Amino acid sequence: MKAKLIAGLLLALLVPGLAAIKNTKVPPCCREGLPALKPTEKSLYRLDSKWTSDLGKEIKLDVLRGRPVVVAMFFTNCEHSCPLMVADLKAIEAGLSSRALAKTDFVLVSIDPERDTIAALKAYREKRKLGVDHWMLLRAPEPDVRKLADALGFQYVPGSKTQFAHSLLVTVLNPKGEIAFQQAGVSVDRLEAVRAIEKLLLKR
Repeated sequence: MKAKLIAGLLLALLVPGLAAIKNTKVPPCCREGLPALKPTEKSLYRLDSKWTSDLGKEIKLDVLRGRPVVVAMFFTNCEHSCPLMVADLKAIEAGLSSRALAKTDFVLVSIDPERDTIAALKAYREKRKLGVDHWMLLRAPEPDVRKLADALGFQYVPGSKTQFAHSLLVTVLNPKGEIAFQQAGVSVDRLEAVRAIEKLLLKR
């Protein structure tokens, strides 16, 4: 009887703690990544570059392995298309089923690391109201940014002192980090991207 009472008290203490852990929102950069595997030839995770998130966490891209990932390259000072691109990504987020959303990440990669500091990325996240548990904003030295852009087929060149001329591209990666779907343009119908993500999860 005494043993049961002790067990009951321990359970009462542990359950709230377990509930708190379950409900804690962990950002993509801070999750416990899957065990490292050799990436496929087409995987973006083969790129040996280090990135810093808006939370100040240094990572490699393969921390995202195992989940569909929606990637777009942007810069925070963009005066034209980038806000529309982010709106498109949020439309994809809103279009996913709750099951798919729980297993999908969204990544914005800066093409302007000189001005897009950790603080600037963090401020952008807050301004655009990007959820912590599904969204990650990244910066890296320009050569690493260029390598990722080349792998995605994304082009950009300085257009002025603070602006860039760049592609308008949304990319969906499969859980291995391979390009599964790409769509150019902004303010277009993102239903195909939603379907591509849902399809990836049905294959698993």
